[in-house]
Amino acid sequence: IIDNLSNSSVSVLKGIVSITGKEPIFEKLDLREKISVQDFFLRHQDISGVIHFAASKAVGESVTNPLLYYENNISSLVYILQELEKKEKAQFIFSSSCTVYGQADVMPIDENAPIKPAMSPYGNTKQIGEEIITDVSKVSNINAILLRYFNPIGSHPSAEIGELPIGVPQNLVPFITQTGVGLRKELMVYGNDYPTVDGTCIRDYIHVVDLAKAHVVALQRLLENKNEEKIEIFNLGTGVGSSVLEVIASFEKVSTKLFPYKIVDRREGDVTMAYASTNKANEVLGWKTESSLDEAMESAWKWEQKVRSK
Repeated sequence: IIDNLSNSSVSVLKGIVSITGKEPIFEKLDLREKISVQDFFLRHQDISGVIHFAASKAVGESVTNPLLYYENNISSLVYILQELEKKEKAQFIFSSSCTVYGQADVMPIDENAPIKPAMSPYGNTKQIGEEIITDVSKVSNINAILLRYFNPIGSHPSAEIGELPIGVPQNLVPFITQTGVGLRKELMVYGNDYPTVDGTCIRDYIHVVDLAKAHVVALQRLLENKNEEKIEIFNLGTGVGSSVLEVIASFEKVSTKLFPYKIVDRREGDVTMAYASTNKANEVLGWKTESSLDEAMESAWKWEQKVRSK
């Protein structure tokens, strides 16, 4: 594991050990520092596959601080690929995003949906990242799978590891759980005038454990040479869209708490609706989700309560 701990904690390693019984090698390293990346790969020449999660991911923050997103999300990707390109063969799993589709014309969204102009710098970095990987794979021995996440939520059911953003959360569920424990006064719901069932935005919320399992399956696919093309793309979602108010209702159900929220103006960069067609991931990758929205919210709430009880 390489991480600069800019939005995480080294204490996560204890949770990983508790769950798996194995302690991973960890190095605190900033992937924006090219020399550090080169040095890491020199010291670890046995690496045959990389799962690349290291990116900033908040739509709103990317709109207000675009250069942070371009430096962090693009530079780190380039420096890793430059090292993998030196190998005879390398396998690469990329955390992409449904934001590459923009506001898709048809629901559910499948992998052949057109890539629309990005609605945020974050979304643009994912589009650019996919283009970079595709170009590099044409002239190297790198095989890649691009995993287009929809909206990961929740925590490991053991509550040993979970989502703990530093500062004010930029994503819906941690803001909900922090409000539930009294850390935040209320949730701002950005707009209730969208053309949806209750006027709030609709997203496809996938349990993070289901998402993690997809990465294992994808990397095994490449390592076992089962990929049909040098670049493969899969949507990762549940295939079901849930509105912001439905997510709030799910939290109220699992927490038995009434939840305080306030409707405010729309937020720049938000699309109205996005949920996945999961057929390709189900049939080709051999993966599908197992957990419900309520189960994901329950795990997030269990984690939040544990963190705040310390």
